[in-house]
Amino acid sequence: MSAIRNLYPLIEPYASGRLAVDEIHSVYWEECGNPKGIPVVYLHGGPGGGCSPTSRRYFDPARFRIILFDQRGAGRSSPLGELRNNSTAHLVGDMELLRQQCHVEAWHLFGGSWGSTLAIAYAEAAPERCLSLTLRGIFLMREFEIRWLFEAGRLFRPEALAALLEGLPPALRAGDPLEGYAQLLDHPDHSVRLAAARRWSLYEATLANLVPNATRLAEASVADVAYAMARIEVHYFRNNRNQPDDLLLRQVDRIKHLPATIVQGRYDLLCPPISAAQLHAAWPGSRLVLVEDAGHSASEAGIRLHLLAAMDDIARW
Repeated sequence: MSAIRNLYPLIEPYASGRLAVDEIHSVYWEECGNPKGIPVVYLHGGPGGGCSPTSRRYFDPARFRIILFDQRGAGRSSPLGELRNNSTAHLVGDMELLRQQCHVEAWHLFGGSWGSTLAIAYAEAAPERCLSLTLRGIFLMREFEIRWLFEAGRLFRPEALAALLEGLPPALRAGDPLEGYAQLLDHPDHSVRLAAARRWSLYEATLANLVPNATRLAEASVADVAYAMARIEVHYFRNNRNQPDDLLLRQVDRIKHLPATIVQGRYDLLCPPISAAQLHAAWPGSRLVLVEDAGHSASEAGIRLHLLAAMDDIARW
């Protein structure tokens, strides 16, 4: 079993606000830790997941200037669950606006799951603004990775997949669950949209940990959390594909000079470990840590241990 290590203590932001990134979206941001410390930006998962007080706790607050933001439509950003003007390119642009607002020349990137996708996309677009990448649960927005969400459920959590499919009208159950849920999440009746969002979010939460976590399942049922996560995630999976499919891998040459740590649970049911292996193979200078007794979540003891160690190493550089 992996060694146990606690996160850093809970802290409160010393600054926060909203950044109007276009005529529709206002993005929530906050800063914690040491205002003169090493700049690091936290990229949450989902897409649509949002940050939490726990997100601040992977960094030594005496050493790091910790910058967090809720991506478009997620968390405390508004409008909640908004799909218009919501794509990877928009989020990369938001990061640049936030970096400029914070007067940061270059920063370290810390992201897991969808946050790893966004970190890589941003770094490939602006490598000169990046100091390092610490990534967890690699997701590169490829077709087979999206399909893994359902295949992993079929193979390892069949009861969870059955519950997901039961949320679809009988006429939609034989088809693609992604398309079925897209229809429900766009239904004119808000109660139908919310019920579908809760089923989607609970399905993901059931697959997120090696052993399903009751606290995570409860959080996934919260209306705002489920609504933003499901709507934005299904929207991205259907409408925000890379062209070509492996674009992020093809462009790794742009960032191969940057230090990178990749932390991956061996039994990840949301992001297949092959993606971490392929990213590491394309990025010879990166460091891959496969955690043998972990699934997907950053809350797993072994994953937490290696994420904290990676950031402590950066603090010592």
